[in-house]
Amino acid sequence: MGRKGKQLKQRNNAGGKRLKAPVTSTGSTQSQTPFFCLNMLQGKYCLSSCEQEERAAFADTLHKLSKLTWAQIMTSGRHACGCEIISRDSLKFNLPSTVTDDVHILAFRFHGRAAMLGYRDGRAYHVLALDRDFTAYGH
Repeated sequence: MGRKGKQLKQRNNAGGKRLKAPVTSTGSTQSQTPFFCLNMLQGKYCLSSCEQEERAAFADTLHKLSKLTWAQIMTSGRHACGCEIISRDSLKFNLPSTVTDDVHILAFRFHGRAAMLGYRDGRAYHVLALDRDFTAYGH
């Protein structure tokens, strides 16, 4: 039966001993590692269009990049772990309407010279296209 006179303790929603609420910052994300968003991939430039070897190389590239800070990535060579800015005029696919004109399109290499095209938003890199056949933009 129930206990009489006992009340439940109030919980503190600020976090426990092991779990802490995430700290949000409005400062620079250059010293932070990236995370990757794939929800805008579609059509012939989607991950599902890649061969198994290309998918593995893509996963390896994301893993390598996730170990570096944005500052390290931005100072690396473009064919190493770095990236290059791609002119919007050279793109041969339509950008989602959520990508505004002030956003730079960045290309990372993931399988040989095949490029992963996307944009950075804070810590996040939103992948837009996997250019495995070199047709997504004018090289």
